[in-house]
Amino acid sequence: MSGRERTTMEQRRVLALASAGSVMVALDALVVAASLTTIRQDLGASIEQLEWTVNAYSLSLATLLVTAAAVGDRWGRRRTFAAGLALFSVASGVCALATSVPMLIAARTVQGVGAAIVMPMAMSLLGAAFPPERRGQAIGVFSGLTGLAVLGGPVIGGAVTEGLAWQWIFWINVPVGCLAIALVFRWIPESTGAARRLDPGGAALITLAVLGVVWGVVRGAVAGWNSPEVIGSFVLGCLLLLGFLAWESRAPQPMVPLAFFRSRAFSAGNAAGFLLTAALFGAVFFLAQFMQAAFGSGPSQAGLRLLPWTATLFLVAPVAGRLVDRIGERPLVVTGLALQAAGMFWISRISGGTVRYAELVPPLIVAGCGVSMAMPATQSATIGALPREAVGIASGVYSMMRQLGGVVGVAVLAAVFAAAGGYASFTAGFSRALAVCGVLSSLGALAGLGIAVRRTTTRPGALVARQEPVEELR
Repeated sequence: MSGRERTTMEQRRVLALASAGSVMVALDALVVAASLTTIRQDLGASIEQLEWTVNAYSLSLATLLVTAAAVGDRWGRRRTFAAGLALFSVASGVCALATSVPMLIAARTVQGVGAAIVMPMAMSLLGAAFPPERRGQAIGVFSGLTGLAVLGGPVIGGAVTEGLAWQWIFWINVPVGCLAIALVFRWIPESTGAARRLDPGGAALITLAVLGVVWGVVRGAVAGWNSPEVIGSFVLGCLLLLGFLAWESRAPQPMVPLAFFRSRAFSAGNAAGFLLTAALFGAVFFLAQFMQAAFGSGPSQAGLRLLPWTATLFLVAPVAGRLVDRIGERPLVVTGLALQAAGMFWISRISGGTVRYAELVPPLIVAGCGVSMAMPATQSATIGALPREAVGIASGVYSMMRQLGGVVGVAVLAAVFAAAGGYASFTAGFSRALAVCGVLSSLGALAGLGIAVRRTTTRPGALVARQEPVEELR
């Protein structure tokens, strides 16, 4: 193996610590999934409050990602990464101490702020440490572990909730975070990106716009879809979104450079990532509860029943990461999301009546393989579409779109679930919600068709892809 192909010890350490940070924040996105039933009983939470237990985290994470990426490029990626881990760990402790649902939601919001700092810095550290011809494989490992954390959240959360208490799903972050911070300062060299001005106006507009749309979706089933509150929320959210686009088009250094979206691969990759995560988060939110409602499982057993879904990431995601470097992203994005759609439609169809657990295993495996294929490919498509100096902002935009997808997915599926009768008619609502997951995944596969076919040329020791011209992005 040539020196160009060999992974150095420093690169391994960066990959390990970036992945550890990403796993922590990805795990907590849905670690509460298998604990939702217990939290609902313990704190007297409604379906609306359970949504916000998940969405408060995802919303603050999504809307601050790009701002955090800009701060990291100016202040130093290692230092910013460590600061995000510290804030995340402290907020996790407050979550564990929560004695009411509002307190838990508030702490989850702050926890999401810490996660918003960690996630883009993790990807920026990878982009700085690995050259383009090695980045696909590194992102494959990173994505596999991150995806495993998302899908494994219910397994770990269920085991901890049943073995100890739901509070311990948050307590565990405190010592892990402290250890990670110490190793970051010891092992990772400092790096910076191109200094960019912060864009507080853009950050405020996109935050309020998304909050308006999500509030309308969450409140629709409760207040009525034609109520002034819901209609006003949607209208205000859309107006703020238009205001955000107008602001970004005129800002000297915008939060989201709209010129990036002239790259077809970047736009299509972000759209596919948004829809992939919308379906994924929505499915995890309800599947963990379905295992308890349909089979009388405890939190731990409910998480274990999802293993056919989550275990595929161990095998498929690293292979998919290597294949990205060989065949390009589009085949993996389209095929992966098509498999996820097939799995979701399959579960929706068989869950309408009496179902045995064994019948769920094949579609769970199919959907898991699809997620494992598509996740690293969407990341690679978006980050690889832009010049290397833009990797920080590109990773921030992609992570923002992905997390917004999670917020929208949970909100939309919960609205569908509530409209079908909610917890009073769990099976019917679940079946319809999973069908919507299939629709979202299918739309993601169509979006993936917009990713340009990568043409590769062989060089000694490496496959080098011909990227889209970057002049158009400047």
